[in-house]
Amino acid sequence: MINKTNVSKIETAGSQAVHLLSLFLICIAFWLTLSGSLKPKFIVYGVLASAATAWISYPLLLVPNKSGTKQYFVFGVPVFGFCSYCVWLLWQLILANIDVLKATTGKELAINPRVVRFYFKADNPMAYVMLANSITLTPGTVTINVTDEDLFEIHALTDGAAAGVLDGSMQKKVAELYGGKFYFAGARSEGGLLKLFFLFLLFP
Repeated sequence: MINKTNVSKIETAGSQAVHLLSLFLICIAFWLTLSGSLKPKFIVYGVLASAATAWISYPLLLVPNKSGTKQYFVFGVPVFGFCSYCVWLLWQLILANIDVLKATTGKELAINPRVVRFYFKADNPMAYVMLANSITLTPGTVTINVTDEDLFEIHALTDGAAAGVLDGSMQKKVAELYGGKFYFAGARSEGGLLKLFFLFLLFP
């Protein structure tokens, strides 16, 4: 729980001016797309509305870390880094589709449903959001739960899907996207007990 009296003292990662400009550009692009008109008055209205929206909504788009010492802008990722991640994720989706297709269309059903678990810890809360949604977006895997102890619980449909979750590649890509060091450790459930079977620290 973050102490409300210390909210003003929380450090903001990155430049607030850059964040506001980015938010303004997103808003104006959205406005122009929906308006469907480039008449001067619509552009002026869009600029004014986008500037007001960016200014008002910016504080709502800052998320603090668990310790409450730093806050991060929701859209605070490098553009080229995000595009690179999307290309990499698209390739992973293709590979996962092929794996699920082979497992479900062969002579014998080659699925092996299970719940796999791993620990992932990063300072930026948006890294958790990106990782959980990327896993769910990938065919054969669904994020079931993320606990307060940074434990991810994932349902995997096939052996390949489970191996892909536990090899640490997606966790590393997400951490590189958001910057900073991160912690990753795989875990599995045996007889109701959580047992750690590999652990490593990765740095950018």
